[in-house]
Amino acid sequence: QAQLVESGGGLVQPEGSLRLSCVASGNIFSINVMRWYRQAPGKERDLVADITSGGSTNYAASVKGRFTVSTDNAKNTVYLQMNSLKPEDTAVYYCNADVKLWGMSRLYNYWGQGTQVTVSS
Repeated sequence: QAQLVESGGGLVQPEGSLRLSCVASGNIFSINVMRWYRQAPGKERDLVADITSGGSTNYAASVKGRFTVSTDNAKNTVYLQMNSLKPEDTAVYYCNADVKLWGMSRLYNYWGQGTQVTVSS
């Protein structure tokens, strides 16, 4: 089993910045991909950004140029640096990962519990 725990959410003014962190722990052999999703009230959960173990990144069009995803592979941690935040970025942000566990051949997908980001003046 593995667990993902997010942190770093909060209330920030428009044009402000926040950095989210997500730490993966447990019986982890390797992590193939780590992702950030977000879900605003009444809306679907959407992919914000992802990063592979090799460092390739992908961003939603709405956050490209403002958000940066990065990892510390030694710490099984993924970060989301969010700059120039807008009210429409308000959402619960979730960490997601494809994980290979020790002794298992397949990948397992895990979710964190989410962290609230509110952008408001």
